Amino acid sequence: MTRLRSDIYENLLMALSTLRANKLRSFLTVIGVVIGVWTVMAIASIISGIDYAVSREIESFGTNSIFLYKFDAGVRFGPPTREERMRKSLTYEDALAISELPTIEIAVPLLNITNDYFGRKLAVKGNGKESAAVQLQGTLPEYERAGIWVLSQGRFFTKREQDNRNEVCVIGASVAEQFFPFLSPIDRTLSVGGREFRVVGVLEKREQLFGGGEGSNDQNNVIFVPFSVAEKLKPRADDVFILAVAKTGSLKRAVDDVTDLLRIRRQVPFDKPNNFGISTADSIIDSFRSITLGIGIAMVAISSVGLMVGGIGVMNIMLVSVTERTREIGVRKAIGGRRRDIMWQFLIEAMTLTGFGGLIGLLIGWATTLLIRLFVPSYVPYWAPIAGLLSSVGIGLIFGLWPAWKAARLDPIVALRYE
Repeated sequence: MTRLRSDIYENLLMALSTLRANKLRSFLTVIGVVIGVWTVMAIASIISGIDYAVSREIESFGTNSIFLYKFDAGVRFGPPTREERMRKSLTYEDALAISELPTIEIAVPLLNITNDYFGRKLAVKGNGKESAAVQLQGTLPEYERAGIWVLSQGRFFTKREQDNRNEVCVIGASVAEQFFPFLSPIDRTLSVGGREFRVVGVLEKREQLFGGGEGSNDQNNVIFVPFSVAEKLKPRADDVFILAVAKTGSLKRAVDDVTDLLRIRRQVPFDKPNNFGISTADSIIDSFRSITLGIGIAMVAISSVGLMVGGIGVMNIMLVSVTERTREIGVRKAIGGRRRDIMWQFLIEAMTLTGFGGLIGLLIGWATTLLIRLFVPSYVPYWAPIAGLLSSVGIGLIFGLWPAWKAARLDPIVALRYE
């Protein structure tokens, strides 16, 4: 064992000496390996960063939350199918029925009234300013208990205000900054769709995915009004979303209970699939991860082309090295060098060469990750540099086998005569 370690150490020193003697040639040889490892690092950091940001955003809506809509929730490609378009909308009464289930803490409907029944934007006016990019949602007072939003000023509207159809509202941080930049919004009014709403509460600013956006893409650019008032602003509305929160430790059972209840209420035949969408934070995250995993695998497969090109370059340069050092190989064999000693010498040299390229790729990858972080969330998972370095060394091992075997098989007499 001691002799084996000594031989490996000696071969490693010889490999490093060869790299120093042929710096430019060595670097040009491993450019493919550098690009391959760099690409793996960059892809891993982007996908891991986006996965983390999306997971945190979805989980911010509550790990016990159940999302219900007439369309299936989660990541979608393309428009809804004809069957989905023909589905009945969920209703206010559905939300009330769900809230009565023993496994449900709360269930509230949300009605999007950003556009009126005819698709026109409802303008928001106040303090001499106007905007048609504010998201308008009608909901119940119980929505505050979902824990999605935190009040920074004032209060949420009450059940009495909901029952009496009082025109009050709770506004997001971006609305407060836009309409009342130097004033307290509490008890001031905003005009929504031609109706005057009194501001009773202001929400704390929420962190947003990729830093959010402007206008309707800003989650904080939102106004919540009582559901009963929202129905007046958008009569015959059929775009109700339901948020249900399961009791602690009852999420799976709650999903089954809600599914059974809605199937009965919507008269879904026993042998037919659901005609509504139901999902949880975990199911949406799993759906997203299945997509990012496929993208990641495809991108890594593409980046492996760089590693293969680097491997071919290493094999080529090692074959040249064997030819250049034929006489050296003959001398080593003449003084007692064994075939496995010769083979290990060239294998370690090949692995050192590609390992060096892998280290350069890792350094460039780290720098790229820091640059990417300026635009999108990114971080390097622990497995990425390990996988990058191991793959680069593995490329040297695989593509160095043939040159090493060729060197080990040289006849010492023929090798010593080589000029």
